[in-house]
Amino acid sequence: MKRDSERRRYIRLDSVFPVQFRLISLDGETILSDWIQGFTHNISKGGLRLDVNNLKPQISGLIKRQGARVSLQLKMPLSKPTVNAQAKVAWVKDNPEGPERYFIGLTFDNINPVYQKRIMRYAWTKKLFLPFVLSIIFILTFGLAVNSYLNIKLIAGNKALVGQLIKILQETNIAKQKIKEINRDKENLQLKIAALELRMGALEAEKGDLAQKVKAEEAKSAERVKELNSTIEKLAQEKAGFQEQLIALQHKESTVTEELLRLDEKKSVLEKANLDKMYHWLVVHQNSRTGLVMSFEGDNEIANWAFIYDQALVLQTYTNFADFERAKKILDFFYRKAKRQEGLFFNAYYANDGSPAEYIVHSGPNIWVGIAIMQYSQKTQDFKYLSLAEEIAKAIIDLQQDKEGGIRGGPNIEWYSTEHNLDGYAFFNMLYRSTGKEIYLEARDKVLNWLIQNTYNRSDIPIKRGKGDSTIATDTYAWSISAIGPEKLSELGMNPDKIMEFAEENCAVEVSFLRPDGSTVKIKGFDFAPQRHVARGGVVSSEWTAQMIIAFRIMADFYHKKNMTSKAMAYENKADEYLVELCNMIISSPSPSGQGESCLPYASSDFVDTGHGWTTPKGKSTGCVSGSAYTLFAYYHYNPLELKD
Repeated sequence: MKRDSERRRYIRLDSVFPVQFRLISLDGETILSDWIQGFTHNISKGGLRLDVNNLKPQISGLIKRQGARVSLQLKMPLSKPTVNAQAKVAWVKDNPEGPERYFIGLTFDNINPVYQKRIMRYAWTKKLFLPFVLSIIFILTFGLAVNSYLNIKLIAGNKALVGQLIKILQETNIAKQKIKEINRDKENLQLKIAALELRMGALEAEKGDLAQKVKAEEAKSAERVKELNSTIEKLAQEKAGFQEQLIALQHKESTVTEELLRLDEKKSVLEKANLDKMYHWLVVHQNSRTGLVMSFEGDNEIANWAFIYDQALVLQTYTNFADFERAKKILDFFYRKAKRQEGLFFNAYYANDGSPAEYIVHSGPNIWVGIAIMQYSQKTQDFKYLSLAEEIAKAIIDLQQDKEGGIRGGPNIEWYSTEHNLDGYAFFNMLYRSTGKEIYLEARDKVLNWLIQNTYNRSDIPIKRGKGDSTIATDTYAWSISAIGPEKLSELGMNPDKIMEFAEENCAVEVSFLRPDGSTVKIKGFDFAPQRHVARGGVVSSEWTAQMIIAFRIMADFYHKKNMTSKAMAYENKADEYLVELCNMIISSPSPSGQGESCLPYASSDFVDTGHGWTTPKGKSTGCVSGSAYTLFAYYHYNPLELKD
């Protein structure tokens, strides 16, 4: 029993380490053997158990008689100095695996306390290490499983939300179509009733005429009156039948209208939910190191690219959602980290490390960064980054070298773009309003003069794409309304209604959009250019359609101020209709990080010519920042080219 109790004092380890020992006399003065190799399995603060092989009989006999002490040298793993100790033999047991093999229990009687603590620390570490590691593995595995389950649920929920919106939009369209058919049938019945009433009136008049005829013809007239009364009665019956049909249609219209109202309420809720998810999609894709947001998700060739125009849009989106810390991360990238050329930023940087992805510098994207800074400064009253906006403005003014005041496309670029000059007009206007500096007023007026001379100078094409370039670009129509405004355009002799009509007549298209789930839906929106000018057929641009929605809303506000309610409502209805069409294009994020959040593709077709020198991104479900951000602008009635108090 004593031997068993001695064994229970030791801590069992799951590995061995070597021990070198030799026998010495009980008084410790005489060495009785050479060094012998052994191994330990059990160890405690008080001693250890040795496993020894090939022990000579005279040595084993001395140990069994406990006629000697043991001098030890322990080589513990990860411990550089050897642990020296002396011990007494507590017990000896034959190892059943073979002769001359023993288990020997030793009790320390002389050991440095520091070494003793080291042995125990190692022993406890070895004892607890495996349970600890297994616990960590279990926790991590469980956490990963829970996280995976939650992600799957989240992705499924987000995709279901998109699916619900698309379903409601389809049901709404069906209800609207039914109402159109009912109204058409009502109009036909009303026309028929009106025609019957005319005939009945004519017959009644004829009856009156006959009554006044001479008495000699009374019999003949009476017969005719009888015929007329019969005909009138039949017509009255026919009219009554039409009126019953009309009443039935009115009841049907009332029922469908109630259903449409219910669907509209549900649609509004789902639209808001999906657009909130769209904002979250912009949030989860912000790189934590650089603050940049990759522009396209799904096209592997440009998957990590962050175009600065898109960063300007995301920056304004964050600002409008009062997410100022995220906005500042983007601003800090431009303020402190981004490489520049001649005071201007490159068109694109890599989102993960901030290095240039495209060594091209254009005026327009840089101006948009300046516009975003102005909007942020105005909304937050934080003017830390205003100096950066003025640095951009100085570099742009240096490019304002055309005799008519136009801004060149960029350093070492000779062409002049309407789009860039519209951006410049808005930017300089914002700077002048914010700083009161005359240099920005002068720069703005020069740009306006260039636009008058080179863009708004043809009656057949209200807006040209650039100097000497009559190509039609849809965004120049939308941005003319957004940047200059219908009131100023009217003062310049331009008709803002004609601008909108021209864009809708020439650039609005209806296409079949193949959704990622394989279903097809008809979508009406705005192309990059007139469909007749490109061989690929019609393509709906999500961003440029959203730009036109904002322009429609600006026109509505313009006419509301003039108390021209019917015209204002017509523009509002167009804006609402095109926003619904855009919602039909909403897809679920294709990446794991996107978690199925809502987003918009760049266009209804991938990898096709826009008509302006670039193609739409590759991928059937490629989410894009510009389309998603601009659709949020359209939904919340925000004009990025106007600085509001």
